[in-house]
Amino acid sequence: MSHRESNHEVRPLLGQVADSVSQAIAHAYPELAGADPLVRRSEHADFQSNAALALAKRARTKPAELAQALTSAMAGERVERVEVSGPGFLNITVPDQLIWGQVAARLASPRLGVGTPTAAQRIVIDYSAPNIAKEMHVGHLRTTIIGDSLARVLGFLGAEVIRQNHLGDWGTQFGMLIQYLDEHPDATWHHDELAAGTSAVSALDELYRAARAAFDADPDFAERSRNRVVALQAGDPDTVARWKEIVAESEKAFRDIYDRLGVLLTPEDSVGESFYNPMLADVIDELTKAGIAVESEGALVIFSDEVTGPEGKPALLMVRKRDGGYGYDTTDLATIRYRIHDLKADRLLYVTDSRQALHFQLIFEAARRAGWLTDDIDAAHVPYGTVLGPDGRPFKTRSGGTVRLMDLLDDAVNRAREVVREKNPDLPREELDRIAEQAGIGAVKYADLSTSRIKDYVFDVDRMVSFTGNTGVYLQYAHTRIRSILRKAGDPDVTVDPSIALHPAERALALELDDFGPTLAAVAETLEPHKLCGYLYDLARDFTTFYEACPVLNAEEPVRSNRLALCRLTAHTLRQGLGLLGISAPERM
Repeated sequence: MSHRESNHEVRPLLGQVADSVSQAIAHAYPELAGADPLVRRSEHADFQSNAALALAKRARTKPAELAQALTSAMAGERVERVEVSGPGFLNITVPDQLIWGQVAARLASPRLGVGTPTAAQRIVIDYSAPNIAKEMHVGHLRTTIIGDSLARVLGFLGAEVIRQNHLGDWGTQFGMLIQYLDEHPDATWHHDELAAGTSAVSALDELYRAARAAFDADPDFAERSRNRVVALQAGDPDTVARWKEIVAESEKAFRDIYDRLGVLLTPEDSVGESFYNPMLADVIDELTKAGIAVESEGALVIFSDEVTGPEGKPALLMVRKRDGGYGYDTTDLATIRYRIHDLKADRLLYVTDSRQALHFQLIFEAARRAGWLTDDIDAAHVPYGTVLGPDGRPFKTRSGGTVRLMDLLDDAVNRAREVVREKNPDLPREELDRIAEQAGIGAVKYADLSTSRIKDYVFDVDRMVSFTGNTGVYLQYAHTRIRSILRKAGDPDVTVDPSIALHPAERALALELDDFGPTLAAVAETLEPHKLCGYLYDLARDFTTFYEACPVLNAEEPVRSNRLALCRLTAHTLRQGLGLLGISAPERM
C-alpha cells in the first residue's frame, strides 16, 4: 500500500483526509493553497473540517458556498462521502476498504504503524533526583513516574534520550554524617546488615538525625564535623572513601524502588551534584567575565533582566555565597552548561515540582545571556502538582510526617491483592501475588499519569485499584480480556478482507486504533502523558462496545478473521500504550 513506508510507518487517516482537504482548497481557491485544513475526528462522521468557516473571509465568499466548492473538489480513493452541515462544516466519511487497510497495515507493522517524528532530537530528561542518605518519599513519586513516561514516549518516537538522575550527594550534611559514623563504628547501616524491610537510606536517615542532634548540642562535635566537610571538599582519601560508601549504599536502596516501580533509571544515569563540583569555578569565571554575575553585598549574584522580585527589585540567582560556598543555583548553571556543551543536547527537560518554576526561569535566562542556550535548543521546566491525601491536603502520615515511597507502594499492592482475590478467589498464592504487584504498581502510576500533570491529585488507593472507571487496573483487565478471547480462538494469524462492510462499532474501534500515533505525537509536543491515558481508556471502552455488538468467536468467515484482527490490534495497542506509561499488561488477572 502506498502509505506504508520502509520503516513500517502507516500514515494516519487523519493526515490522509487532511491532505484531501488541502488539495481541494488548492484546486478550488489557488490563492488559499497551504492553508490549514482544520481536520479532526467527529461524532457526526469519520472526520470534520472547519476550513470553510476559517477561510471564507479570505476567499470573499460565504462559508456555505466555500464548503460546497470544497465538496465538489474532494474526490478520490480517500473520501467516500462529504456532506455540508450547519454554517459550513464538512462532514467526511472514508471508505470501509481504506479503514480495513489501515487495520491490516498497522497489524503487520512491529511499531503498530507509528513513525519516528523525534528521530533528529537528542533530549536530556532530568527526573527523580533523590538525596543520598535520605528516604525516597511521596514527593519523589511524580517526578519519577512522569519523567520515566516521557523518556519512554520520546524514545519510542525516535529521539536519543539521555536520562539524568541529579542526585543530592554533596554538601555540609555529609561531613556531619561521616564524622558521626566514624565516631560510632557499631552503627548498622549497610544493605546486607539490615533486617528485611529496612533500607540503607532509612538507617542513614536516622543516623543523620542523630548526627544533627549531636552537632546542635556539642560544639566540639560541630567543629570536628566542619573540619570533615573541608576534608571531603579537599579530597581527603579516607573521607572520600566513606562518602562513596554512603552513596553506593543509598543507590542500592533507590534501585530497589526503581526496580519495583519498573522505571528505566540505572546507576549509569545517576549524576550527582558532586560531579559538577570541579566545573563551578570555570562557570563563575565565565559568567563574571561576561558581566552577567556581579558582586552584591559580599556575594556573587546574577540579577534577572526579566523577572521582578519583592519590592520591585530584580529576582536573582546566588552564584557564590558570602562565605565563598556554592548552592544549587551554581550547580544548576553548571548542569545546563554541561548538558549543552558536553552532552550536545538540543532539548532539555527538567521534571520537577511546580514550585521550582521561578528557579528554572532564572536558570534558563542566565544560560541564554551566557550564550549557552541558543534558539536551536529547547529548555523546558516540566512542572507538576502535589499529591494530596483523602482530606485534600498534601499527603502526610497520621503523625504528620512524610510518607515513605515504599510504604505507599506496599499499601497499593496490598489493596490490589484484596480486590483481585475478591474477583478471582481460586487464584494460586504465587499468581495472586504476581498479579497484585502488577496491578498495585500500575494503579499508582496510572493515577499519577492520568491527571494533567500540573494539577494536584488525591492519592486514593481504593479508587486506584478499582476494576471500573478510568484506572490502570481497568486497562490491564481490558487487555487480559482480549488476550483471553484470542487464546480461545487459538491465537491464529489472520488475514483482513477489506471488502467486508464495517459495523458502526467496528468502525469506531478501527478509527480509534488509527489515532495511536497522533496521540503519542501530542504527548511528545505537550509533555502531557494524561493524553495517552485518556486515549487508552477510550480505546478500551470502544472495544467493550464493539465486543458487545459484534460476535467474534461465533462469527462466520471472513467476518470472524476481520474481528479477530481488531481484537489483536487492540491488544497490541493497549500493551504498547501501557508500556509507554511504564505499566505492565498482564496476560491474566
